[in-house]
Amino acid sequence: MSSQDNKTESEQREEQQTGAASEDNKQEAVICLGNNEVKSRAVVKYSAAPPPSTYALLQEKTDLKLPPANWLRENAQLGPAGTTVLGSSRKSKPFSSFGMAYDFIDCIGDDVDVVSDSENIKKLLKIPYSKSHVSMAVHRVGGTLLLDDLDIQELFMRSSQTGDWTWLKEFYQRLIDQKWQRKKKSKEHWNEKAILSKFLYYSINSNGDAVPVPSDTDQTDGCGSGGEGPSWPATYSSSSPDAEEPAIPKEEQVDTYALGHVSSIPKEQNLPTLFNEGENSQGLKNDFARNILWTFEDIHMLVGSNMPIFGGGRYPAVSLRLRDNNKPINVLTGIDYWLDNLMCNVPELVMCFHVNGIVQKYEMIKTEDIPDLENSRFSTRVVKDIAQNILSFLKSNCTKEGHTYWLFKASGSDIVKLYDLTTLCEEAAEEKCQNPFTLPVAVLLYKVASSMMLKKSQNKKNYDTIRTLLLNCIKLLNEERHPQIIASAHYMLAELFQLDDVNEEVGNGESLRGGGSEDSYSDEEEEEEEEDEDDSCSYDSSSKLQDDSKAVAVIKSVDELSVPEKYKSTHQIRPNCAFPVSQDKEEKCRLVLSYVLKGLKAVDSSIKKETDLPAADPSTPIPLKYEERSQSGAREVEQEIALLLDRVGPSNEELKMPTRSGMLPGSWHHRVKQQLFLKASKAYYILSDAATNLLKYGRALRYIKLALQCHDAYCSISGGVHPQVLLFHCQCLSLCGDVQLMLAQNASNRAAYLEEYSYQTKDDQEILHCLHRETSCQAFSMATELATDLEYQLIISCKCYEAAHDLLTSGVLKDLGQEQLGQVLKRLGNIRNEMGVFYMNQAAAMQTEKGGARKSVCVAEQELWKKSFSCFEKGMQNFQAISDSVNTALLLCNIGRLMRICAQAHCVMTSENSHGEFSPDEALYYKKAIDYYQRALKSLGCRDSHSAVWDSVNWELSTTYFTLATLLQDYAPLSRKAQEQIEREVTETMMKSLRYCDLQTESARQPLYQYRAATIHHRLASMYHSCYRNQVGDESVRKQHKTLAEQHYSKAVRLFVNLSDAPCELLRTLLERVAFAEFTMAGQNSNTVKLKTLTGALEMMCETRHAFKLIHKELLEQQDKVILTPEASDKPEDVQGSESTSSELDTDEVVKLIGVFVPSFSFLLLQMIKLSSASKRKLSVKEEEQVKVYKNVYSRLLRAEKSLSLIQRVSLFLDLLDQLNPPTGSDETRSAS
Repeated sequence: MSSQDNKTESEQREEQQTGAASEDNKQEAVICLGNNEVKSRAVVKYSAAPPPSTYALLQEKTDLKLPPANWLRENAQLGPAGTTVLGSSRKSKPFSSFGMAYDFIDCIGDDVDVVSDSENIKKLLKIPYSKSHVSMAVHRVGGTLLLDDLDIQELFMRSSQTGDWTWLKEFYQRLIDQKWQRKKKSKEHWNEKAILSKFLYYSINSNGDAVPVPSDTDQTDGCGSGGEGPSWPATYSSSSPDAEEPAIPKEEQVDTYALGHVSSIPKEQNLPTLFNEGENSQGLKNDFARNILWTFEDIHMLVGSNMPIFGGGRYPAVSLRLRDNNKPINVLTGIDYWLDNLMCNVPELVMCFHVNGIVQKYEMIKTEDIPDLENSRFSTRVVKDIAQNILSFLKSNCTKEGHTYWLFKASGSDIVKLYDLTTLCEEAAEEKCQNPFTLPVAVLLYKVASSMMLKKSQNKKNYDTIRTLLLNCIKLLNEERHPQIIASAHYMLAELFQLDDVNEEVGNGESLRGGGSEDSYSDEEEEEEEEDEDDSCSYDSSSKLQDDSKAVAVIKSVDELSVPEKYKSTHQIRPNCAFPVSQDKEEKCRLVLSYVLKGLKAVDSSIKKETDLPAADPSTPIPLKYEERSQSGAREVEQEIALLLDRVGPSNEELKMPTRSGMLPGSWHHRVKQQLFLKASKAYYILSDAATNLLKYGRALRYIKLALQCHDAYCSISGGVHPQVLLFHCQCLSLCGDVQLMLAQNASNRAAYLEEYSYQTKDDQEILHCLHRETSCQAFSMATELATDLEYQLIISCKCYEAAHDLLTSGVLKDLGQEQLGQVLKRLGNIRNEMGVFYMNQAAAMQTEKGGARKSVCVAEQELWKKSFSCFEKGMQNFQAISDSVNTALLLCNIGRLMRICAQAHCVMTSENSHGEFSPDEALYYKKAIDYYQRALKSLGCRDSHSAVWDSVNWELSTTYFTLATLLQDYAPLSRKAQEQIEREVTETMMKSLRYCDLQTESARQPLYQYRAATIHHRLASMYHSCYRNQVGDESVRKQHKTLAEQHYSKAVRLFVNLSDAPCELLRTLLERVAFAEFTMAGQNSNTVKLKTLTGALEMMCETRHAFKLIHKELLEQQDKVILTPEASDKPEDVQGSESTSSELDTDEVVKLIGVFVPSFSFLLLQMIKLSSASKRKLSVKEEEQVKVYKNVYSRLLRAEKSLSLIQRVSLFLDLLDQLNPPTGSDETRSAS
């Protein structure tokens, strides 16, 4: 049959759901017999026969010994000429069940319990009624049993010529207890076969002219050829010249198991197929006229039938039978007819009776009436029980997939035994390939696994079954003879693990079919001629089977099969290799890599051409290049990384020359190796990603190096790279960039990372050696080195991202990689920000090293600024491309900081190394910084977009304004600007800084904002204070300055009071405010006015009590820390010191402020006493008492000992201030706060 014809037939088998019985095939037929009832349903999966035609009703006295004119002509209604049909003694072909299994692979392991020829089904169901022998091969595939006739004598006849299977022959002879011999068929047998054949040709109603009839010798030979059964091969890989089927072409023995097209799309299941369409190996052809899905009770069977079906009568389908009127129908014949009609869903049987070949009469019998025929009565329930018992018996004992079991019952015996031929074969000193079922079973296991793999996304619980099928397939085969099947099976095992699905749910260990103890099946049996043992050996009727311990299981008496549920299964057969569901991600990847390695070894072992590479020792690790990179080395990265795009870029060119290892493009070696390299690359990628999450960056770099090396090998044997593979490669490059960035950010652990990077497992070493058969694996060496130079690592990371970006923006991936492009752009923006910060920090460090000696900006600093600015600007463009306003704002903020560093570098120093006037360059860079900060706020839009970033930018902008104003105020450029202009600019800049001080929002920065605002008011008050003192001329201007100074002093004091950690600033502000009042009083002439001013100043001085309380509290805390406790005395000195100075108050500053406070306080008290005493009016009693207090306080202040400690002096001041103005409840509350 041609490949094209076979393809058409295969498609018909998949699509055709109706057959000879038309719509009746899809209907359930319930057959009743008295109290017995069985359920039967038959659906035709495929039919090669034409629609049933009406049979010819032969005239009475028609002589069937005379041949019709159309005899032996090929006819679609009867099948090929010369074959015997309709329940003949023709043996089933040894691999007939495999042929059906290949055509309906989706049913195997899941939908059906049994696959077999209908003759085998009948033979098994008639075991309790028949004395004939039974010999069948049983194979388990998932939950399905495959049954085939095992003609043991035919096998030994062929093996006697080759010397094979001698071990089984010896075992068989011991089992039977005597030498076997084949009984020759009688002449009567062949005459009955010839009459049956002529009857059928008469019945097809052919009106053609008569043709020459072959001679009697030819006729007998023609009939007998079908009755002898098929010839057996000595081994599966060789053929016999007398075989019924064509011999296997030599090229089909190994290499014709061609791998189907394997696409490069990672997420699709593109699994290898072993057989090309149209290839038919010996015995694997499905040549049944019909393939029927028969459900008998709860047993699902896929059966093959060749029974001719005719039309006529009241029903559209009938079966036609010929019977000798002198021989009554017995039970075996009745069961045979009944089962045939049930399997084909034929409602009626037409019986033609003859005497010595002369037609006598016709009789029509309904199928449901067959069990009640005279002399052939049988119980349909018993037949059902037999079927269920046999299926349960076989399912419970045929538990090992890939093993060949032999079900044997000797002629005349009541004992049925089951043997494991695979185990017996392994015990013999012969090769396992001499079991002719080995390769068909392995191929079927592979095909069923492939079929399940294609559906596994809908039924992931089958993963354990698929794995079991594949492992058993591999176990059956010899790697040297079948490397492609083994390599493909290992690839499928690796493909079971969907590494790109993190939340993948795998099977729970259940077997394919959930059938419990009621799972049963039935097999077929020959017609009652076998009762005469025509095809069996002749045995001594008194011989007894010897006790054989080799049997797996035994049915002690065939009568047991008639007992309901006698062999009911008590357990469910489960796969013997449970899918590993509890492993973590790394363990799964390691398992995948082990399968990949075995697959690669299988491929490499079958490549005949030896590579030119020197033989490598797998036990010797391949050294990983490690060296330090200099500054010049970092510059070389650009050229090296640029080669990545050429290496992995899409190409439409097909490879024409053999690869480095000698593979031919398009061969199965080539396709399988491509997929194995890609799977290994994915596994290493997952391992690298997992290591990155565990902060094991050295290990992560090693794994991503291996992933890229696998991809390099994949590219080296591929003419073009599929877009989906390019997308995955972009992920690898991105992850490599991530790892290099993490290594740069964690340089302190470099020694540990180096140790992780240098470690190699044995599997990794062997996979590397497999990769080296195809490529040098150097394409990505630059990107995966563990360098010691921080800048080099950042450059490598950036270039990896750039390479991924360039691939994603190329024409091939422009529409496919949009989601991934956004992630790569984000990574690019981030790494460029990191590089910009790196160069900016280097520039800042260079300034720090110069210290006060810097006079001008050096070229190196300028280069660093340019690099930093360029990185920030490119990163900003990346974030803008994906509309990431938050990160854009952060980069603008960093550019603002860079501008401030530039401004600091342009600071003018005098010859005495002191700060000179504020320069125009400083002002320029500060204004640029302000501009970038404002752009950052504009990018964010509002605080709700990202409050943390908004607050950060807001703070930096306020700080920049404050710094600019401070420098203008402290180092005023008087040589270039007027005093009034500078004061105006300072005021404007300070107010802008104050505008960005968020005093209302509660946050961690709120105290900082309060301190900043208080400092701004204090500085402005000091500036107006100074202007007021120095202003000469316009009185209105002086008055305005006075008012502004008082306002800002008041606001500063109010803000400082709310801060508990700024007592010195509060004290200084109050003292300045008192000094401002004293200066104002000096210009007043009236004693009354002066007294009022002094009273206000003294009230301000009393407000210093809050500041002194905070100072006193901190001094007490410091004093408590100094006093050594017994525990503290045991501590080292350095620890004690660190604890005592961690939050120490600036006592020097306190002493300086006290030095201002005492004279100012004394002056105020003295002036109050003088003015009160000089008053012309008489003082009231209250005023006199107040004067006495002033005098007392003044006296105590003057007599205070100079040797008092600081804390004692502060305590004295608190006492004096309390004496002047006793604290109120509100004051105490404010102080406590």
